[in-house]
Amino acid sequence: MATLSLSSSSSVKLKEISTFHSFPANAKFSSKPFCENLPVNHALYCEKRLQQVPESWKWRTKVSFFPFFSTKSKDIESLKLELIEAIAPLDRGAEATTEDQKLVDQIASKLEAANKVKEPLKSSLLNGKWELLYTTSQSILQTKRPKILRPNGKIYQAINADTLRAQNMETWPFFNQATANLVPLNERRVAVKFDSFKIAGLISIKSRGSGRGQLEITYLDEELRISRGNQGNLFILRMVDPSYRVPL
Repeated sequence: MATLSLSSSSSVKLKEISTFHSFPANAKFSSKPFCENLPVNHALYCEKRLQQVPESWKWRTKVSFFPFFSTKSKDIESLKLELIEAIAPLDRGAEATTEDQKLVDQIASKLEAANKVKEPLKSSLLNGKWELLYTTSQSILQTKRPKILRPNGKIYQAINADTLRAQNMETWPFFNQATANLVPLNERRVAVKFDSFKIAGLISIKSRGSGRGQLEITYLDEELRISRGNQGNLFILRMVDPSYRVPL
């Protein structure tokens, strides 16, 4: 709040003027009750301030909306925490029951509704390496296999919006990789066309065009991404390395 500093020879406290914050925007004002007994130079200032009361009141009504945006940001952070807590014991989704999946989907849907990044394919927040925290995709989870034959280490997905490239990376025990071109279908949905695979991190295989799908980025910020595939699968990832770039 701005303050008015008066000279020590004519110090005047304009307490009355502070009451303008409570007047409605269409109020009528008379300067005499407030300003008539002030020295000339301060009376002019007083009258000018009173003439500005309606606009000042309007400005304060605009300021009153700020807590709304602050609350909304807090709500997003609370939802993110709730989501992380919900998926933490689910072994990336492999241990999720039907009820667990419904709960996670409900929380994710609330975050998607609050998404501030409307065109994620144009956002630099998309670039980098993301760790997969949760999915409903059986092709990734492989829950029908014995646990020792499933991907047990961390799984990553990297995306570069500027080059429209993506890379999936498994760690222990298989170290498989796949790279793909992304073809934008709208501001947040892409067609995914895999062009090469690497088995055990060593054996490279060119794709024959069979590996295709679609991915829609439904929530994005600097630390969390939610995506949905064309078969209805949900993917929740956290940013681990924003500097990482997918090989061309």
